[in-house]
Amino acid sequence: MKTDDPASMIHLDATAVKVLAHPLRSRLLSALRAHGPATATALAAKLGTNTGATSYHLRRLASVGLVEETGEGRGRERWWRASTEMHGFTQRDVAYDADATAAADWLRRYYLRSFVDRFEGWLDVHASWPLEWQEIADASDYLLRLSPSRLAKLEAEATALFERYRNPDPDDAEAKPVEIHLHAFPVEPPPR
Repeated sequence: MKTDDPASMIHLDATAVKVLAHPLRSRLLSALRAHGPATATALAAKLGTNTGATSYHLRRLASVGLVEETGEGRGRERWWRASTEMHGFTQRDVAYDADATAAADWLRRYYLRSFVDRFEGWLDVHASWPLEWQEIADASDYLLRLSPSRLAKLEAEATALFERYRNPDPDDAEAKPVEIHLHAFPVEPPPR
């Protein structure tokens, strides 16, 4: 596992993918990233679980560098935070480990279900937002014909573009957290 930019991104190895592929661990990491540092007790209350399980799973996430203690608090009231803003992995990272491959598949499907839930939540309330937000916060899709190398180039360019917008303009009072997803996959049957 390597950290590309300690402030924002961690690249997961097969071991870390296996650790993260657990419903409570994934929810804990998401909660810390979305809402900032918290104690195991606060996280347990927020996620509807018990403190013992929460503490155990936070330690498992810490063992692979996904969360860390803040150094605040004492005893059982230790504060935890996400170590980075994002994580990533590729199929190559898990390809030679059957358990890691299964874990990566579970994570991808979990992320997709989570995205669908959040997008449906937006659709449930979008009419109550100002028209300007309703018009621009929508979904698009494109069907392109690309080789793996051109798709890699497109993804790198999209990532660079998103990174330019990562930090909000301090003078923009209308700025809100916005979720952007990139899903790229072939739509034909696999080659024989």
